[in-house]
Amino acid sequence: MSARLQTPPHAASSMTGAELQVHGLSAGYNGFEVIRDITLSITPGLTVIVGPNGAGKTTLLKALAGLIGRRGEVTLAGDTLPAEDATTCVKRGLALVAEGRQLFPQMTVTENLELGGWLATPAERARRLAQAFDDFPRLKERATQLAGTMSGGEQQMVAVARAMMSGPRLLMLDEPSLGLAPRMVDELLAITRRIADQGVTVLMVEQNVRKALAAADRGYVLERGHIVSAGTAADLLNSDVIRRAYLGAA
Repeated sequence: MSARLQTPPHAASSMTGAELQVHGLSAGYNGFEVIRDITLSITPGLTVIVGPNGAGKTTLLKALAGLIGRRGEVTLAGDTLPAEDATTCVKRGLALVAEGRQLFPQMTVTENLELGGWLATPAERARRLAQAFDDFPRLKERATQLAGTMSGGEQQMVAVARAMMSGPRLLMLDEPSLGLAPRMVDELLAITRRIADQGVTVLMVEQNVRKALAAADRGYVLERGHIVSAGTAADLLNSDVIRRAYLGAA
């Protein structure tokens, strides 16, 4: 499965990478804080957040996307992103590919993609759909296929393309390689890398530490709700601490 990702002229302003600033972010569920006092600076390029299960990675992305309540300050290109207001976050340029893809299985590929552009005008949505099919030729071939009948990797491609239909400045991905074959993981990370290289800021949570850091520019390590390490992806990949904790080094 290959992808030719090109930034269309009509989306040049909306698909420009933006800096995400997070200060003192805390969030959780039912009064229990899962993440506490998180501070991040996500610059254009590809940034990956790694950490063990239960560290709070998904909670962090949900809080940034306005899906759950939070405390702290979050800005994207200087614009404040509100808590518990996902629609406003999308309007300001944030798109989230949630864990598990969350497609509509009884709808076609085209119908799923069109839902990603629901805030755009019909004409703009049609232009973005045409661009999505140019960027993901396999999806064009299967435009009328029901999403639920596709392989896991193909469904993940639909999920990423659907997020790109919103014309994001910041694309967030939660465990995109979960359950995929190694070859598909490599393809997905290559596509994510190309998205970042073409101007969309990408923030990715990923369990596949080695491959994620190999593809990324920068990284953070999240443990027990706190950031415990940060740096360039190359430095983290070569860190003795990371290698012992996540890569199985002796």
